Amino acid sequence: MSARDHCLACLNTEQPALFEAALWVAAEHDPAVQPAQVMHELEGLKHQIDAGLPSVPPKELAQPMLRRLSELHFQEDDESPLRPHAALLHKVLQRRRGQPLSIALIALELARRLQIPLQGVSFPGYFLLRVPGADHLLDPCGGRRLYPRDCRELLLRYLGPKAQLSAEHMQASDARSMIVRLSRNLRHLHTGAEDYLSALKDAERVLQLAPPDANDHLVRADLYQHLDCAHAERFDVQRALLLCDDPALRMKLGERLRQSGAQPALH
Repeated sequence: MSARDHCLACLNTEQPALFEAALWVAAEHDPAVQPAQVMHELEGLKHQIDAGLPSVPPKELAQPMLRRLSELHFQEDDESPLRPHAALLHKVLQRRRGQPLSIALIALELARRLQIPLQGVSFPGYFLLRVPGADHLLDPCGGRRLYPRDCRELLLRYLGPKAQLSAEHMQASDARSMIVRLSRNLRHLHTGAEDYLSALKDAERVLQLAPPDANDHLVRADLYQHLDCAHAERFDVQRALLLCDDPALRMKLGERLRQSGAQPALH
């Protein structure tokens, strides 16, 4: 089985193996990654975390666990520009720096092993965590509690002054959705690094795992354009046209197809 096949197999089970799936994403980019070995080595970190936790009920341990992770220097990567190693899980474990989602994936796996209830929340612009039933969310990078007012401020920071906080922003995310978000993060970072072949792998994974989306097809079309794959580029532009509901964008896509020498598939 390929690394992609292993990733999909981890997700297509009754109880998805989220952390292992994320490691197979890394293995797709770095064949030297051995997910089974990394998962075994994580036991050492689990024991370090466990040794510093207070004697309180498991539902109260999520924030202390995140604080302990921060004490062990697992923090948000503030490198600029951000590089792909901020999202590749094996690199995040080595460097102890990463995007909030990658830190959260490590925290979720540690919580699972320590039997601490914890969920991922795919908040716009910044990945968060939550204890089921709690009245607040948690920042994976340090464990700060975020109440609705804090979440509103965070939303405005990433989406602008017209953004409105909704219940949808606070919902728990399933394993497949988290791997899709990880793949989109990597797609963006690899594109920024001009590693278009790696970005293409991430773009293909998104299209395999996520519901059909015009923007995901357009992003892959742009990657094919960088790679001088005109036929594949036209296919994705046509798919985007099929999925697009925006009249102005549909006109632009039709024009793009005409300029590339193909006729639009739809009127």
